[in-house]
Amino acid sequence: MTSIKNFLNELPNKVIPAALEGVNTILHFDVTGDNGGLYTLRIADGKIDVSEGLIGDAKSVIRTSDKVFSDLVNKETNPMMALMTGKLKVSNPGEIMKYAKLIGLM
Repeated sequence: MTSIKNFLNELPNKVIPAALEGVNTILHFDVTGDNGGLYTLRIADGKIDVSEGLIGDAKSVIRTSDKVFSDLVNKETNPMMALMTGKLKVSNPGEIMKYAKLIGLM
């Protein structure tokens, strides 16, 4: 199972810096379960910063369980189906849709 902590901490090494140009957002992750946690993903100035806890004013909040999150990042669950069935809850879906592919959620 892919934990939220490992997934987010590996992001700065996986995303091409040029893809981050002009991106300025804060996303909060609220993932329940043993492999979950509360995390902030900040993308600004061409880099990604990950912090434990919910820091700053998020443009979008992603809420789910550790199992669903792991299934999403491992491409075992369709994100749209998870949203429609309530397994994944997202405030401001338009914001996360802008960056979901960039950070590996789709």
